[in-house]
Amino acid sequence: MNCLIVEDEPLATDVLVDYIRQVPFLLLKATCSDAILALDVLQREQIDLVFLDIHLPGLKGLDFLKTLKDPPAIILTTAYHQYAVEGYELNVVDYLLKPIEFKRFLEAVNKVKGKLLRPQRETIAIHADKKTLIIPIDEIMYIESQKEYIRIQTIHSSFTTKYGLSKMEEELRPSEFLRVHRSFIVALSKIKAYSSHDIELDRKSIPIGGNYRELVATKLKGLFTS
Repeated sequence: MNCLIVEDEPLATDVLVDYIRQVPFLLLKATCSDAILALDVLQREQIDLVFLDIHLPGLKGLDFLKTLKDPPAIILTTAYHQYAVEGYELNVVDYLLKPIEFKRFLEAVNKVKGKLLRPQRETIAIHADKKTLIIPIDEIMYIESQKEYIRIQTIHSSFTTKYGLSKMEEELRPSEFLRVHRSFIVALSKIKAYSSHDIELDRKSIPIGGNYRELVATKLKGLFTS
């Protein structure tokens, strides 16, 4: 994670520099003694984490934070505990009181790491109704072929786009979706029941094609007995 230190006290800056160097997943990009210099760095560099002192010369730390429309992760550093509530109201990740112990520093940066590296929700983009639509993959129930088009049925709605079912099948994970018919792909997590001839989803029965029955039976048996 690319880090920026915004701190006007040289000794406090030195401590943070030393701590950052001891953590393999942190990379220090710059140190700044005031908020105006920090703003310039944020405009030039990709910064993931800012160690922000509250009592800065000129523009104070919290006032500086309020000016940022899309701030990186923020860890506040200060000798004064009374600003903690206001800091958390601004969605800071953590609040470190000086003098900062390395153990407490490590707890804070691990919290940021967990937040930034949390897996994002997977989506697919399709073109429909003269727009590009973003569909969360975990909301898809099934996909139906309609000649040169496909209809994607989600939990909340359905979307039709010009796309091949086989091409869509190649783009989906086999661990999450299964082709059960020449015209249907189903989401495994949405299956409520099945027989040798069909699969039941919420308010929808999907036929199992004759050429797919053996493969489907093997897959579903393994899925529901694991």
